[in-house]
Amino acid sequence: MKALWNKWNDISLIKRILVFLIIGVILGVIFPNMDGTSPIAGITILGSLFVGALKAVAPILVFFLVIAALANAHADGSMKTIIIMYVFGTFISAIVAVIASQLFPIELTLSGVEAAEKAAPSGITEVLETLLMNVVANPVDSLANANYLGILAWGILIGVALRAATEATKAVFTNISDAIATVVRWIISFAPFGIFGLVYDAVSTNGIEIFTEYGLLLAVLVGCMFFVALVAYPIMIGVIAKMNPYPLVLRCLRESGLTAFFTRSSAANIPVNMTLCQKLHLNKDTYGVSIPLGATINMGGAAVTITVMALAAANTLSISVDIPTAVILSVLAAVSACGASGVAGGSLLLIPLACSLFGIPNDIAMQVVGVGFIIGVIQDSCETALNSASDVMFTAASEFRNMAKAGQTVDPKMWDK
Repeated sequence: MKALWNKWNDISLIKRILVFLIIGVILGVIFPNMDGTSPIAGITILGSLFVGALKAVAPILVFFLVIAALANAHADGSMKTIIIMYVFGTFISAIVAVIASQLFPIELTLSGVEAAEKAAPSGITEVLETLLMNVVANPVDSLANANYLGILAWGILIGVALRAATEATKAVFTNISDAIATVVRWIISFAPFGIFGLVYDAVSTNGIEIFTEYGLLLAVLVGCMFFVALVAYPIMIGVIAKMNPYPLVLRCLRESGLTAFFTRSSAANIPVNMTLCQKLHLNKDTYGVSIPLGATINMGGAAVTITVMALAAANTLSISVDIPTAVILSVLAAVSACGASGVAGGSLLLIPLACSLFGIPNDIAMQVVGVGFIIGVIQDSCETALNSASDVMFTAASEFRNMAKAGQTVDPKMWDK
């Protein structure tokens, strides 16, 4: 049994995931489960268990990793660069979405679209208030409810306070974070089975035709995200790190983006990103803070969604959008996207904020949100993949920048050694 397990682990994780992904699609087509009568419907529990395990371990992993990282941190200036890249990357994503929406204007058929059930925030003030209240939330409650802003805030405070503690005390938190990281690696080793269940569930319940509904809107949304991931972000990384960005970008999309695409949860993908950072030999003190922080404020995919959907609503109502207004929209989308993790429903329920810039009535805006939920199977998957993969991209780029300044060369061949 041990020999079989070792052979299993010897196969590349990505290869294992791709094989089970294909099997999941095939079984989803052969055994549809739209009416809940599929004889193999139990497969879906594999996906639920995998995502559930990642979500369960992520809050405690982030909490102890942030504490251990800051308690033992030696400042190298990386965090400042990472935060700038997070914010600027989100803004650039919104700009790309504006340009794409001008080149390929979209009009929606809104009559009869079911409005979203949840109430969207009424203004940017409400978004900021929600964020601030999450920061000062009870730490135990934050851990129980996966409030990552609260977890980060308390982890940072405790970590900074522990800088004055003895080395033995610091070692305790380091050992705890290492132990939790080991548990994460055990969970990730079962990723192929989890992805298998998630893919089967998506295809069997929605059918292949779900990928063709609202085709033009999806094409613009997904096209923007691909452009950001394969053009805009690589340019940023190349300028910052002074290196060929594509080995890093493709590695992050393959190992982080692919998993995030199917889990559709930045929080669930935090452990995956932590493991990838370790493979890239990045500084644990840096990525222990930057990865959970990125899951809350690095929201390029959300900025794309908010911008494209708002401009589609404006086009539908024949509202002309000039360049100054488009720039303001980009800023608003970037700020709103950074608050997406603190709002129930994520980026879709922040669309009315952007629509309010054009004076679009809330009932119309909520119908656009309804359209977002219809295409959410693809839109949210691509959005999460872009958001999560870029957390590692920017963290690595910042560290590689410091290496370049020190005269060191980044060798991708060394990443897995």
